[in-house]
Amino acid sequence: MSNNNCRYLEVLDLGRNKFFDEFPHWLGNLPNLHVLILQSNKFHGSIVTSTTKFPFPMLRVLDMANNNFTGPLPIKYFKSFKAMMNADEHFDLEYMGTRRYYDSLTLVIKGSTIEMKKILKVFTAIDLSRNKFQGEISRIIGGLNSIRGLNLSHNSLTGHIPESLGNLTKLEWLDLSSNKLTGEIPRQLTNLTFIRMLNLSLNCQTGPIPRGKQFNTFLNDSYIYNLALCGPPLCNTCGNPKATQPPLSTFEEEDSEPVSGFGWEVILPGYGFGLVVGLVMGYLMFSFGKPQWLVKVVEGVGNRNEKRLKSNARRRGGRRN
Repeated sequence: MSNNNCRYLEVLDLGRNKFFDEFPHWLGNLPNLHVLILQSNKFHGSIVTSTTKFPFPMLRVLDMANNNFTGPLPIKYFKSFKAMMNADEHFDLEYMGTRRYYDSLTLVIKGSTIEMKKILKVFTAIDLSRNKFQGEISRIIGGLNSIRGLNLSHNSLTGHIPESLGNLTKLEWLDLSSNKLTGEIPRQLTNLTFIRMLNLSLNCQTGPIPRGKQFNTFLNDSYIYNLALCGPPLCNTCGNPKATQPPLSTFEEEDSEPVSGFGWEVILPGYGFGLVVGLVMGYLMFSFGKPQWLVKVVEGVGNRNEKRLKSNARRRGGRRN
């Protein structure tokens, strides 16, 4: 595809297909591209920055969730997302597209799938979740101070949450869950006064949870399965090492079976075996009459019991005489 044929392209949605390829870096040459959706495909490999000096200068929405991208986050691209930095929002609200045809897209926002019939030009978001990105979250992302949503969850990111994320003062949702992040939660994140959804769960973070402003409204789900986090809203008291959260495997065991090992996996096989035998026996009785082997067994037991009772009765009678 020639770049010249797409120079006026503003929205490109290739999501929910079966594309098997590396990242199409040539898209960075499109000067008017505002929205790029590659979610739920089979894109793979490390994202190599194109040779373009300033790629994606007008990009406002980047959704590459649910693929197989590897390697570090595309930091060099983040540096050139000029439309996500210091955006002027003091103009009349406009939608992407024309007066007759408006562009639309589907995004996962605040944990829910939302379809936007029209896309405001001031809307900005990045979703790189459910890939295999590794390495640290660069402080460069803190320069994208016009984005509304950032989702880096379900990757293999390591290191600390950069303090620079506190500069994203227009952020409404932040999801860094299901990674390998360590260290304390930066207190600078309390500067995010517009944030409504925060998910830092399933990491390896430590220390007290910052308090103040919007952070006072988040519940346990925002932090659960960080073994050494402490303070409200968690029950773990800071300074009490015995009050740490149990590991995820313990929660799973408590949900599936008792610690003693006497659980439904033991009861159900025996119960099922007895039920099957009973049904088979009943079927034979109704279909073919009394099986002779079963009659002999039952009658033999009955005869032995009867003889034993008579013998006991004679003994008792002899004692009385």
